[in-house]
Amino acid sequence: MGRQDHPAARHPADRVTGVTYDSGALIAAERSERRMWARHRALLLRRVVPTVPAPVIAQCWRGIPRQAQLARLLAGCGTETLDDTRARATGTLADRARITDIVDVSVVEGALRRGDLIISSDEGDLTAIAAAVGRRVEIDHP
Repeated sequence: MGRQDHPAARHPADRVTGVTYDSGALIAAERSERRMWARHRALLLRRVVPTVPAPVIAQCWRGIPRQAQLARLLAGCGTETLDDTRARATGTLADRARITDIVDVSVVEGALRRGDLIISSDEGDLTAIAAAVGRRVEIDHP
C-alpha cells in the first residue's frame, strides 16, 4: 500500500497547514467527544495550533464551571481577534454572501485568508458563504 493509498493520507487534517475551529468543534470538545480531542492532540503534536475566531468563542463561552473542557481546548488554540481590519473584511464578505451571521462569516473569512481547513458541523452555511465570492473551503466534522 503506497503512502497516498493509506487511509490517513486521505484525511483532510493530514495535509493542511492550518485549521480553524468553528462553534461545532468547541461544542464537541466541551462534550468530551473523543474524535475531537484526538484530532486536537494530533494537531498539537504536529505543532499546528488551531485558530478560533473571537466571535466563535463569544458564541460558545458562558464562563460556567462545566466548561472546563472548553477552557482546556482553548488553552491550546490561538484566538484571532476581530480588529478593525478583520471586522471590515468580515462585513464585506457578509454583504457579498447576503448573510447576517457574522460568526460564520468570520470563520470563513479567516479560513480563506489563511488557507485553513475548517472543523465545523455547519458545512452548508460555510460552503455557501465561500461560494458567494467564488471560493471553496475545506470542511471536516468534529
